[in-house]
Formats: sequence, structure tokens, C-alpha cells
Amino acid sequence: MKTIIAILVVIIVAIGAGVLYLNYHTPPAVTVNNNGAATTTEPVATTTPTAETQGATVIGKSVNGKDITAYHYGTGSTELLFVGGLHGGYDWNTSLVAYDLKDYLDQNPNAIPANESVTVIPVVNPDGLAQVVSKTGEFTAADVSKSADTVAARFNANNVDLDRNFDCDWQATGVWQTKSVSGGTAAFSEPESQAIQAYVAAHKPTAVVVWFSAAGGVFASNCHDGVLPATDTLTQTFATASGYPAHESYDFYATTGDMVNWLAKEQIPAVSVLLTNHTDPEWTKNLKGIQAVLTQYAAQ
Repeated sequence: MKTIIAILVVIIVAIGAGVLYLNYHTPPAVTVNNNGAATTTEPVATTTPTAETQGATVIGKSVNGKDITAYHYGTGSTELLFVGGLHGGYDWNTSLVAYDLKDYLDQNPNAIPANESVTVIPVVNPDGLAQVVSKTGEFTAADVSKSADTVAARFNANNVDLDRNFDCDWQATGVWQTKSVSGGTAAFSEPESQAIQAYVAAHKPTAVVVWFSAAGGVFASNCHDGVLPATDTLTQTFATASGYPAHESYDFYATTGDMVNWLAKEQIPAVSVLLTNHTDPEWTKNLKGIQAVLTQYAAQ
């Protein structure tokens, strides 16, 4: 009898160890593509990193499976989120200014007040950016192809304009200048906008700055409820320090599914900072705006 019990104990322990092993060593899933070739997909992490985590986290994947990476600095509860590259290769200088901010914080971690943390997402549309920049990760203007079609590179791999895919006045067909563009099949139909939606839901940033190009100004957000008082302050703070003109709204043409307007709908202060052209990150101007915003929220 003792021998049988001992054997049962050994079997139970072995089963438990096997379960633990599978939990922590899940093999990649194997799928077959349209060409009949087997591919593997690594399992997605089940833990959600917090803004207090130092370093980089992948917050999502593009249509073509490229990482959307967020860089985190500081440990304070007031999180300021800075975003570039929503329009990929069309606005490639917005990714440059976001990478400039990343490099600045790498070298100057003490620039962040104790009560704040900063998250930088340099590239929301990596598939679009890859159409004009062959290099992965940080790049320079010298890495940008001079012959690339930057207009086509504005959209994601599903040919969706990501800044028409958020949930404020979403429409399947949006407008960009005088052109009709796809807003996707529904609000947040695209994995890139889903990544932003999930990050915002999990972290509830105190304020958001999103870079675009090119009109040269700071534009407040709203989604039919008027400009939030905190958004108006954010707009004026960034504009005054940077030298860009401040605008209460973006009214060059009607926009639907806009990211910053969706943030306003979520009651999160957010502004669009439009660079003056499509090539210059205007780092000196933007650094002054960033520093002013850091100072503003340090006093709150």
C-alpha cells in the first residue's frame, strides 16, 4: 500500500511540474500561409506592463506584424503620453521628433519631475513607415528614401488612414484634404488603433501630445462637448513655449475618426502638434514645448 501511495505522489508531482512548464514555456503556434508554408507565431504575453516599468514595451502589432513600441520614463503617477508616426512614411518627421524625445530622456532622466512619468510611442504605423525607411527602429533623415511614395505610405497595410479609425464621428469613408480615404470597417478595426485604445484604457494618461505634419501649429481636441479646460491650458502651454500658433480646433476640412478628438471624448486632454513641413522634426521648438508641459504638470 505504501508503495502504491508513493507512486501516486510521484505521478501527481510530475503532472504539476508539466503544467507549470507548459505555462511558462508555451511553444509558438504553427500556422500555414496561403503559399502552403508553415510559419510560427510567438505567444503574446499575458501581463500588461505599467507606465512605471522602465524601458520599452511592445503594446501591439501592425497589420504586417511589426512591433508598436512604447518607451517609459519616470515613476510618477501623472503620465504624459507623446505619440508620433500615426501616418507612417507620410509624416516620417513626426517619428523623428518622438525619437528625439526618447534620446533626450535617455540622456536626461532627471528632466522628469518626481510626480510624473513619460511614455513615448514614436511609430504607430510601422508598416507605412517601412515604405520609406528600410531601417528598423530609430532612424535619421538620411535613412529616408527620396524616391518613395510618401502619400501611399500614409496608410496602414490595409490601406486605412489610421487617423480616421478612432471613435469620434467615425465613418467608413473619411476625408483627407480633397481626397476620400478609408476609415476602416469600424472604429478601431485596425490593430494599430486597437493598440492605442488598449494602452489608453489600461494607463489612463493625464495628457497626450500627438505629432503630425504639416501645418505648423498646436490644435486643441474636442468631440462635440467643447474644448476641455485642461486641453485649452495644454494647448496654450505648448504653443507659447514652442512658438507655434495655438488653435482651438482643426478646421481646414472635416475630419472623422480622429485620434485626439477620440481622446477628448474619453475626457483626456490632448493636442495635435503639427510640424511646419514634412522633413524637419523641429526639435528645438518641440523641446521647449515639452519642457513647458513637464513644468505645468509638475505643479499639479
